[in-house]
Amino acid sequence: QPPIYGGNQPPPGTTDASGQAGLYPSVLEEDDKHKANGKRVTFPSDDDIVSGAVEPKDPWRHAQNVTVEEILTYYKQACQKLNCKPITKVLKQIQELKDLTQRNECLDLKGEKLDHKACESLEEILKRIQFKVIDLEQTNLDEDGASALFDMIEYYESATHLNISFNKHIGTRGWQAAAHMMRKTSSLQYLDARNTPLLDHSAPFVARALRISGSLAVLHLENAGLSGRPLMLLATALKMNMNLRELYLADNKLNGLQDSAQLGNLLKFNYNIQILDLRNNHILDSGLAYVCEGLKEQRKGLVTLVLWNNQLTHNGMGYLAAALPCTQSLETLNLGHNSVGNEGVHKLKDGLITNRSVLRLGLASTKLSCEGAVAVAEFIAESPRLLRLDLRENEIKTGGLMALSLALKVNTSLLRLDLDREPKKETVKSFIETQRALLAEIQNGCKRNFILAKEKEETDQKMRQSASMAEIATEDGTREEVVEEENTSDSDTEDEEETELGTSSASTEQIPPPHPPSNSSPPPGAPLSPGRCISVSSPGRGHKIFMVTRVESPPEPLMNSSAAFSKTKDASEKSTDTNPQPSLQNLPQPSTQTDDRPTHPTLEDGKQGTPVSSTHLSVSCGQELEEMLLEASLETGRDAP
Repeated sequence: QPPIYGGNQPPPGTTDASGQAGLYPSVLEEDDKHKANGKRVTFPSDDDIVSGAVEPKDPWRHAQNVTVEEILTYYKQACQKLNCKPITKVLKQIQELKDLTQRNECLDLKGEKLDHKACESLEEILKRIQFKVIDLEQTNLDEDGASALFDMIEYYESATHLNISFNKHIGTRGWQAAAHMMRKTSSLQYLDARNTPLLDHSAPFVARALRISGSLAVLHLENAGLSGRPLMLLATALKMNMNLRELYLADNKLNGLQDSAQLGNLLKFNYNIQILDLRNNHILDSGLAYVCEGLKEQRKGLVTLVLWNNQLTHNGMGYLAAALPCTQSLETLNLGHNSVGNEGVHKLKDGLITNRSVLRLGLASTKLSCEGAVAVAEFIAESPRLLRLDLRENEIKTGGLMALSLALKVNTSLLRLDLDREPKKETVKSFIETQRALLAEIQNGCKRNFILAKEKEETDQKMRQSASMAEIATEDGTREEVVEEENTSDSDTEDEEETELGTSSASTEQIPPPHPPSNSSPPPGAPLSPGRCISVSSPGRGHKIFMVTRVESPPEPLMNSSAAFSKTKDASEKSTDTNPQPSLQNLPQPSTQTDDRPTHPTLEDGKQGTPVSSTHLSVSCGQELEEMLLEASLETGRDAP
């Protein structure tokens, strides 16, 4: 309430005995005729009210019209002032920069020992140049150096991808600065903090940062000691996060009780995370039950779930089989290196067949035998969309390979079936050659699907191009035809990922059109070497894979798929040249079942396979193979519609 001036009080704004002016507006005394109307108040002019103003500092005021030589000079001067030695790797990278007006590719400090002074001197570079990637892996950061660097990266928006992995001593203040950076920066999209402990006293800062939907889309926290309270804080915060797309929590010793319950609750509320990597933890069957409860709520969102090496058994597959029909977004499921066994695959089978989204299933080293492979074959025969299946490191012998080969005669989508290169030991020596022949048949079935998938995609692309030519011409100019590419790299690295070719399925069911693969490969129309192999890696191990990319000659005509799966041994001896090749539109829908057991697609990016002609190999299998083919064919013939 403003004061009331009256009586004998001196009016504000007048000069007191000391001669100093008051702080209030002046009140002007008028003659007696105005006194009855009260006092009049005036205020000083605007120039007198505002004593001064300061503009916010421009973070990039130092980056205007700067040259590489000047940046190097400033950096060396800063090092001299701080009494530290300039980093040779940094000097070399700065000298090689060409364009300073846009983000440069990478500032690589991996393996350098960065103390507080070395970090402070880097500000002369970060205030003048922005990067896409800043790699601080294994740089021995301490709390002072880490907090200084993270503050710089936040203030100057220095990076979109930041790697701080293998820094075990950044401490609470370092994580606090990292959390502030995550919350404030608008450019940081990727943070890799593998093998950087995030302990109880640091986790609250990161959790508060993740509660806000910032720019961060990919978060790696492998082997960060998250089990217990840190995971609880992070999972609770991520329920409200709308931007994070990939979350990697491998090697954190997550247990099958509280930790798994937190993950299940996270999946119930967050529909934005697309990749959840839980490899090499201790989820167990009890934890899988919690995860599957959350998975049931994922009508959209989660695309990839990695459960590699979590001590799962056949008992946990029942929970997964119940959740699979509910999820509509899950495309990749990796169960490798768990003791699933034949019984577990049987439980999983019905859920996989009912599911309408899984494209890749990993069952490497899951203790499967021929019995489990027959169940997998049934799933292959039923699936119109399965793209990849990983069955490596299992004891699948002649009987299982025969079932898989027969299933591929009716499947038109499977592009990669990963099996061990060498045949398994058999008591009957002739079966070794039989296995080789069956592996070749399986190989050719995948090649057949691959070739027709490419042809189908090219046809669809031409139709879309001709239908929208006017729009394309006005908006994009001439659009080049997108030809699906094949990844033929052969690598043994653990985390290598290959992309698959995708096309529409042969079934009457509508499948979304494929999108181009992310990996580069030979130019369209270039012939691929028939000797090349596709490599597949599942989490935890990298093995060269059994898969051939191309056939040297055009595919042979196709047998009727239904008949191929139901005919007797005569079908295996019959020459494929006598069978007419059907059109792509009239190919039979894969519907025949071989047995009552499950299969699984593997872990790679890819698309659907198109209907295609079946390339049969004329194999002399011996009397034993003929009898086995006859028996399998008769059984499937009785089950066939």
